[in-house]
This record gives sequence, structure tokens and C-alpha cells, in this order.
Amino acid sequence: MKVLIKQATIVNSSSPFNGQQKDIFIHDGIIQLIADQISQKANHVIEQAGLHVSIGWMDTYSHFCDPGYEYRETLETGAMAAAAGGFTDVLVLPNTNPVVYTKSQVEYIIQKSKSLVVNIHPLGAVTKNAAGAELAEMYDMKQSGAVAFTDGTNSIQSPGLLLKALQYVLAFDGTIVQVADDKTINPQGLMNEGIISTQLGLPGKPAIAEEIMIARDIELVKYTGSKIHFTGISTKKGIELINKAKADGLQVSFSVTPYHAVFCDEDLAAYDTNLKVNPPLRTREDMLAVRAALFNGEADAIASHHIPQNDDSKVCEFEYAKYGMIGLETLFGVVWAMVNVELATVNNQSAIEYLIDKLAVSPRKIFGLALPEIKEGVTASLTLFTPATEFVFDETMIASKSKNTPFIGRPLKGKVIGIVNGNKKHLN
Repeated sequence: MKVLIKQATIVNSSSPFNGQQKDIFIHDGIIQLIADQISQKANHVIEQAGLHVSIGWMDTYSHFCDPGYEYRETLETGAMAAAAGGFTDVLVLPNTNPVVYTKSQVEYIIQKSKSLVVNIHPLGAVTKNAAGAELAEMYDMKQSGAVAFTDGTNSIQSPGLLLKALQYVLAFDGTIVQVADDKTINPQGLMNEGIISTQLGLPGKPAIAEEIMIARDIELVKYTGSKIHFTGISTKKGIELINKAKADGLQVSFSVTPYHAVFCDEDLAAYDTNLKVNPPLRTREDMLAVRAALFNGEADAIASHHIPQNDDSKVCEFEYAKYGMIGLETLFGVVWAMVNVELATVNNQSAIEYLIDKLAVSPRKIFGLALPEIKEGVTASLTLFTPATEFVFDETMIASKSKNTPFIGRPLKGKVIGIVNGNKKHLN
């Protein structure tokens, strides 16, 4: 397959072509030529006004529900959603049926996804069945291709067990991924505890349930010298705790979601079940703190927290609705609309370079994955997008099997054109 990308602005801070408008010729998945004008014939010519190209983006927290919950998402539909959102690589949660806690289950995901346009990287469960009682064979899973380890939507409640897990992964420089949520603190909570939850008559889950677990886990990292990545951080104090841990030299990183930077508990006034997420939407002050962490470089990465749910799990009373929203296809349009408004430069980078760093470079560094390049002679891992395009997101744009998103009908900015991943491509 021959692909010719015409007059695309290259966004790649490590590339000598960074900021330049070039043609890129790809043959059988290899970047053969980068030049001002290329005349080679190609099977596919990609040409758009305002076209930009970067190395392929990577998402660090998505649920593709396969095996066991294929009515919500499959590896195939999840890959299509990721490609539509501009992602060439996705880390998928182990909370399937059966749970991914053995090497054979890791190998199932790797083998089944080999032919897909997106590279799917399994996250192995820390404990057997992600039940938080007994450690899984993480070394075996690592040898079979697991990138990191997490109980996913089931955060690890036992400090003793997490301590053992952190010590275990030291042997192979592994990383534990944790959603900070102490489930013993008001487990019946449906949203953030505060004035709004009282007004709406809904039981609340206080921010301390997140913050106390962050503080606990940081102490365990200090004791073990291991690596932990917190995902979906939603409170101002939680961000402050992690920033202090980083300043103290601990191997701690964190990601934020677009929806924690856009919505707060006030947006639940209409009881929109698509906004029922975990960690819950916090106060406006917390929302602005998450947004600031995204803009000022404190957040290490942006995670979609793509959690598909079928209609029966969302078209119901708020109390009975399940947690989560899909997010792969809207992530760039949501975040770029915010970033573009808020800043011109961050850490001497242009706003677009900064955002691509959070989407493509930093996630790979956190999890020790090879960083693609935009240069001649290397395998293509490219995301194509037009930052200036404004559009209204509608349901027909959703490739995911589930449609649980609050962004339908909302204006977004920055449109993904597609991806080229080796000898495979997807164009929207």
C-alpha cells in the first residue's frame, strides 16, 4: 500500500521537520520520503486544508469489554473508536469476563487484536479476578505482553496487598495504575458530596475518599521505591499531593480526563446519567484545578477513561445507572477547544506541541513504550488532524458500540482526519 500525505504541518518536537509543511510518502508501512513536494503515485492521497500530522496518539485507560461484555464494546469496535479519535495505541483494562489476570488471557487480547488498525496493549490485573484478595502472576503476564498492572475500575483497597504488588513489580521495573477511591468511605455515594448533592437529594461521595488513598499510596511508593500512575485525578488537593510527591523525587505520575476538566457537580442538575462517572464530577474549584493541571504541565497525560455502557445501563434512574462515558472519539476536540482558548505556549512549546506531548509522548514514557518518529526509513505511526476545524459532534460520528456520551450536540474544535499505523490506515 502506498500512501501520500500532502502538505501537512508536522508536529513533533524531536523531529527536524517540526513546524514545517511537508509531503510524506509511505510505502508498505514505511516512511520512504519527506519532502516539500512529492510526485510519486499512491493508492491513497490524503489532502486537507490545514492538515497537521504527529506521531500516533496513545490512550492509557480504555475498556474494550472483550471478552465477556461484547454487548458494550468489542476489541474490533473499540479499535474503530480509537482510530476515529486519532489513537494508534490503546491500553485496555482487565475488567472483562474472565478478568485478564493470567498470561493466557493477555495472549488472547494480543493475538485477537493483531489484525486491527490500532495497537492494543493489555493491562494485567494486579490481583486474581481483580478482587483485591490475592496477587496475580504479574511477571508471567509481563512476559506475555502486559504493559502495566491495575485492577482497573476496582481500585486496590488493601494497603498490605498494594505494598506487596509494588514490591513485586520492582523486579521488572513495572508500573501499577490506580484509580484512587477508598470504597469504605460512603460506598453508596452516587456523586460528589457537597451542596449540590444535598440539593439534588443524592447520596454523596466525599473528595477525601480519593485524597486519602492518594496519600496512602504515595507513602507506599516512598517505602518501596516503585512506580505508580494515578489516573482520573479529580480534586485540587489530590493534585497537590502528587505534585509534592514528584518534588520529593518519587516515581509518581498522574493523568486527568477531559470530562473532569469540563464538567463539575453543578452539571448534574438535570440528572444526566452520562455524567455519572467514577471518580465523580467534583466542585467547580476542583474542575478548575484539573483544568489548570492540564494547562500548566503538571498533569503527565490525558486519559479518555473510555467506559462503554449499553442503553439499559444509562437510560434509567440516576441511582441505577452504571458509571462511565465513552471518550476516545471526543477527546481531542474537547481538549483542544479548551487549550486553544486558554494558552498560546506552555514550557516554551506551542499549544499544539504541548497537547501532542500529553497525547503521544508522555504516555509512552510513563509506560516504557518505544517512541515513534517522523523521519525517513521508520515504520509509520501517524495521526492526521485539522486543529482549526470547528464542528458539532453527533451520534453518527460514533464508532463505538455504545453511545453513552454527554458531548452529542456540543460544538468541538479540532477534527481528527485519521491514522496511518504501519501498513494499516483509517480515515474518518
